[in-house]
Amino acid sequence: MYAISLGDDGAELRPLEPWRAEEFLVHIDRGREFVGQYNGLPDVVTDLESSRAFLQAYAEKAAADAGRLYGIWTDGTLVGAVLFRRMDVGQRTAEAGCWLEPSAVGKGLVTRAVRVIVDWAVEERGIHRVEWWVSAANEPSIAVARRLGMTRDGVLRESCLHRGKRHDEEIWSVLAPEWRAARQAS
Repeated sequence: MYAISLGDDGAELRPLEPWRAEEFLVHIDRGREFVGQYNGLPDVVTDLESSRAFLQAYAEKAAADAGRLYGIWTDGTLVGAVLFRRMDVGQRTAEAGCWLEPSAVGKGLVTRAVRVIVDWAVEERGIHRVEWWVSAANEPSIAVARRLGMTRDGVLRESCLHRGKRHDEEIWSVLAPEWRAARQAS
């Protein structure tokens, strides 16, 4: 197994695989209400069986080259994840996403982790466009898109039904030439 360092604070990025279902469920339980503000995952992962099924679905996406899921660990504890919810290698597009439990917020973990996976997608998989779909009310996630140099493409009005209420979603994106130029400039 491998881990990718996310910096001097000991944070690591690792594949989040089905054999980690118990650890994943404990992580979701710690952040259930916080993560659930904007993300439907806590409503899907409710017990060990659904935890394993969620991780298995991403293992199958990875095998089909249609998505990826990576956990973020600090001090040996799973505290969040970044992922490609969708990847279409033929179209050279992907949609990135994330979540963190409350103890991990404000440390730059998501920004650092998404940089790693976008670098991989652009440089290794030839992805041309990486999207970031986010609730218009989720300011921390919008701030990540800005830090990553993404451009807001638009708003899908009331496009997302979450916990019985309709929400606007913003779509942000970065294109491979923009990503490479920003990485060279930094």
